[in-house]
Amino acid sequence: MKPLSFAIAMLTTPLFAAEPEEIRKAVTLYASFDAELRADRGGGELALKTRFNHESQKGEFVVEKGISEKAFHIAKGKGVSGGALDATDVLPRNGRIFFPAKGNISFKKGGWGGAVSVWCNTDPNTLLKTKFCDPIQITQKGANNGGLWFDFNDAKPRDLRHGAFPAVPPDGKPIGEDDPKAPMVRVPGIDWKVGDWHHIVLNWSNFDTGKADAVSALYIDGKLIGEVKDRAIAMDWDIEKAGIYVAVGYIGLLDELAVFNRTLTLAEIHALQKQPGMLGKAKN
Repeated sequence: MKPLSFAIAMLTTPLFAAEPEEIRKAVTLYASFDAELRADRGGGELALKTRFNHESQKGEFVVEKGISEKAFHIAKGKGVSGGALDATDVLPRNGRIFFPAKGNISFKKGGWGGAVSVWCNTDPNTLLKTKFCDPIQITQKGANNGGLWFDFNDAKPRDLRHGAFPAVPPDGKPIGEDDPKAPMVRVPGIDWKVGDWHHIVLNWSNFDTGKADAVSALYIDGKLIGEVKDRAIAMDWDIEKAGIYVAVGYIGLLDELAVFNRTLTLAEIHALQKQPGMLGKAKN
């Protein structure tokens, strides 16, 4: 007969516990924001860049190296683990900062999956200065044209929304975000407050397969909120032009950004939530 202590351990220990090293091996981009406004490691460029709308040519963009230190800086010791990216203002000309996607995300035509994990500390109903705000947006052209993101909309109070919008064919028309059939998960009336940290995970699979088998899930604070599924979702990016956009219109703290080359298990999501700085302990 097994001792009582063994039985209790079996009841309290997950059957499939997350292995930290396996999580770290899946990382394609990691930014701790402990000391610098750049990624700690990744498979592509680690420095942030800034994209602005072109001053005279509609629909065109200008990309500059570096970012504005007036709008973004490191808040040492104020992160969920160590320092954090502190976004204090909005850039002119619809400016937004990003990590180049090439090498930093596992995009592959023919089928691929991945995940994004990030921590946010903001009050979307009092701090934000723009109608819409995307803490994370991964795209080449736009949020509703080959875009994977979560945002706060212009409702009062604001909603948190996760979208996985397929690329629009040349002769096609984008799906409206207000369309009931839009590929979105909605969280009405988000009530986050300054000082509270919240963990967000976007977890997706079977993109760009050509089949109606794609899934993109939203997790908040370790809980599955909803999924976009049973659809054909093709990002169809030119990876040279795609970006992992961070803190678009965002005011507040953002920390421990990580992109993965596969979907995460629930146990791994819980591990990232319970140990916010675990990726920073990876062996080089």
